[in-house]
Parts: sequence; structure tokens; C-alpha cells
Amino acid sequence: MLGARTLQLLRSLEVWKRACRLSVQMYALTTGCRDSGFRNQITRSALSIASNIAEGYERDYVRERCQFLRVAKGSCAECWTQLLIGIEAALVDRSQATPLLRELEEIGAMLGGLIKRFSDLKQVENAPPST
Repeated sequence: MLGARTLQLLRSLEVWKRACRLSVQMYALTTGCRDSGFRNQITRSALSIASNIAEGYERDYVRERCQFLRVAKGSCAECWTQLLIGIEAALVDRSQATPLLRELEEIGAMLGGLIKRFSDLKQVENAPPST
């Protein structure tokens, strides 16, 4: 069960909300896709973005949180690549998929910013005490 603090953080975290919406949009985009392997893989990678953000925010240590955010960022790149291939292979409609490519790029950038912020915090936590 998620802690109350985690629930509050996630509900206020724009990148998590956008990743959740993206996952729903990916399911809608691929509903009629004739290639079930492609559909399963791309929806799983999209679902992994929001899921790993949530898992990271439930962790107690900054290092663990950063690791899950990196996994989410990797899933974002995976989903972006699959969507690009899906467009080129005519598995998804280009006009519907193109805005999702941009959304994936923005979510990836947001995750990169969070990773940097938490990595900077980790540096401060691990710094020797000042005299």
C-alpha cells in the first residue's frame, strides 16, 4: 500500500500525471493495431514510465529514487523508439502518434531534470561536513 506522503507527492507531480495520461493514450492509439506483439510491447513500455516513477517515489533513499527515475527515462526512450517504428511500419496512425512522440520527448526531459535535481541532493547528502 502506498504511503499517504507518496500519494500526495504523486498527485502533485506533473511528470507522473503526464506519464499516466500518455499510457492511456497509447492503449487507445493501439486498440486496432493488427500486430499484437507490437501493441503489447509499446503499451508495456508506456505503462512502465509512470509505474517506475511511482515506485521510485515510494523508496526511502535518494539513490534508489534516482535509479527508478532512470528506468522510467529508459522506458520513455524505448516507447519513443517503438512509436517511431510503428509510424514507419504503418502500425499506428502518423497524425495521432506524432503528438505522442513530442509528449514522450517532454516527459523524458522532465525526468532528466528530476534525476539531476535528486543527484544534486545526493551529492549534498554525501558531502563531508563543513568546518
